[in-house]
Amino acid sequence: MDSDAERSGATRRDAIRYCGVAGVGALAGCAGSEPPEGPNSTDDGGNEAGSGDGGSDGSGDSSADDGSYTASISPTGEVTFESPPETVFTRLTHHAGMAFALGRGNDVTALHAPDYYDGLWNQFVERLPGVSLDWSGLYSSWQPDKEKLYELNSDVHLADPAWITRQDAWSRDDIDEIGERVSPWFGNSLSDRHQEPPAEWAEGYQYYGLWEQFEIVADAFRERERYEALAGVREDLLATIEAGLPPESERPTAIMIAAADVEEIYAYTLSNPGFLTSHTRPLGPRDAFEGSVESGTVVDFETILEADPDVILYLGGFEPGTDMAGRRAAFEDDPVGSEVTAVRNDRVHPQGARYQGPILNLFQLEMTAKQLYPEAFGEWPRYEEGPYPEIPEAERLFDRQRVADAINGDL
Repeated sequence: MDSDAERSGATRRDAIRYCGVAGVGALAGCAGSEPPEGPNSTDDGGNEAGSGDGGSDGSGDSSADDGSYTASISPTGEVTFESPPETVFTRLTHHAGMAFALGRGNDVTALHAPDYYDGLWNQFVERLPGVSLDWSGLYSSWQPDKEKLYELNSDVHLADPAWITRQDAWSRDDIDEIGERVSPWFGNSLSDRHQEPPAEWAEGYQYYGLWEQFEIVADAFRERERYEALAGVREDLLATIEAGLPPESERPTAIMIAAADVEEIYAYTLSNPGFLTSHTRPLGPRDAFEGSVESGTVVDFETILEADPDVILYLGGFEPGTDMAGRRAAFEDDPVGSEVTAVRNDRVHPQGARYQGPILNLFQLEMTAKQLYPEAFGEWPRYEEGPYPEIPEAERLFDRQRVADAINGDL
């Protein structure tokens, strides 16, 4: 571990210079003064407008004569890179998923619950020819230790410093120290459900849609071509979905839940602003709870039966250790749960994760479209275990090979 004396010298990462907007780790030599706000948008099929004025192009990508370039994201501000980052610290899986989509999945140095998400993500990676991913054994960064960040010595911290400072162990000074002496922070997480940022980060905090932020991150990695290839797949997928959606009055009612056992069932919303609903909001199912249940609320079988959804979406159903057959049986064997319409009609379906990167988002859009609207988009196979089902090619809503080529850089 580096000593304090060693840390007081030159920065740990000469390849990247960190320039903060709103007072974050400003260093001499940072180029430009473009604002951190990204563009307002209707990304992910819903209103993703941010709190900034939307007057900049978000990425702030520009190049200097010496080959360096800048990118900007809220809340960090503008960062000047001498070269694209290679090793990547992440905390949440929407950021790890962005690194993966840009061909750097195996260059991630840390993420929350790495073994769990390695297993979950690889259920989907299985369907991408020639693509591999290994997050097993990485540092678990839900509550990151500052000393560990020095040890990891990552080229960029793809994480939201505003969220990091919610933890007692981290101050604004600690954020600045890592940004200056190791490498910059470049990520946004409070856009997940448009959470209120801490007071010291609140001014100008911008909310981004999942793919809007992915575009900014791609520019920071100098991966515009990969981003555009994947964005094209998404545009085609959303066009297919839009063309096939039935009128709102004919759509099923649905709920999303997560539970390790039936004693504690958490319910989650399907259409609120933020990237956590980027795979359900474009599909427009009717909320069986009719807005009466907030995300994270604990519900029981009686509450679910009162809502009586046509479809139940079960978060974490694709995790390799999850027993989907057992979770369905828990409803079927209960005198109240067995009366729910979704249970009686065998429409209790698995989901992956809400903190999804771009690739998982594509799979989850396809999967959820089939689970909600089988008449329009083809039947969803009854899933109990194993990788994402092998959908016949004629029934797929997006091209796996196009996605694999983009990740592998075969453009």
